[in-house]
Amino acid sequence: MDDTPLHRQYRHYSELPYSVRVLYTATLLILGTAYLFAGIYLFHSYSGKDGNPITLSYDDIVIAYSGSGEGSRLEAALRGSMSAMLPRDELNSLVSWVQDGGERARYEQEVRSVFDQRCMACHDGSNPHLPNLNGYDNVQKVTERDTGTGLFTLVRVSHIHFFGLAFVFFILGSIFSHAYVRPVWLKCTAVAFPFVALTLDIGSWYFTKLYHPFAWVVMIGGALMGLSFVYMWVVSMYQMWFSRPPSVVTGREGGEATHVG
Repeated sequence: MDDTPLHRQYRHYSELPYSVRVLYTATLLILGTAYLFAGIYLFHSYSGKDGNPITLSYDDIVIAYSGSGEGSRLEAALRGSMSAMLPRDELNSLVSWVQDGGERARYEQEVRSVFDQRCMACHDGSNPHLPNLNGYDNVQKVTERDTGTGLFTLVRVSHIHFFGLAFVFFILGSIFSHAYVRPVWLKCTAVAFPFVALTLDIGSWYFTKLYHPFAWVVMIGGALMGLSFVYMWVVSMYQMWFSRPPSVVTGREGGEATHVG
């Protein structure tokens, strides 16, 4: 049994005002919902690049960051994550046009109307995170050989993820810091681990372009980050509302089971 004494500034959930616990709970619920939606979006964006939309595989990650080495980004999207966005005959028509060289005359006669009807709602150029398919010149950029996500795009997405997820895990870790977890090194590891996993995940995006097996590090880093999130979320919520305060907390001088406020 770990007999490490409590730090004088440590406060268990049971020692916090109800208003703070409600605030923490609401924050956890929103963060949990957002993380779930992020996972769904991630799966939808990357699964199917290898031709199988049912699973998110090693090949999906390799193709996403390093490219398929054959075909084009447009073909990969049409056969993968975007395959359900338009009828099969229109999909085959677009793929055929790309494979035949993507001529402007045929684009104007046959293909442009499909893009206008099926794609412009999202790919009109207003969202910098999505390919711009508005006009022949923009479409031509995604009909070139698929070399994966561009370096500048990786830099742009990296800084967004680093800033965003750092704040998420700072908030989650701050709430989790009130949990009673022993040994202390395990608690410190749980707080620090998602930041390490985040660095491994994002750093491996770049290395995957050079050496495909780093795709495994991307997948493992993302999975470990998710497990860290779930662990801290569940422990925090459970100890906040469903478990008894530990005896070492209730027994210390000045300790109280609940504070109203």
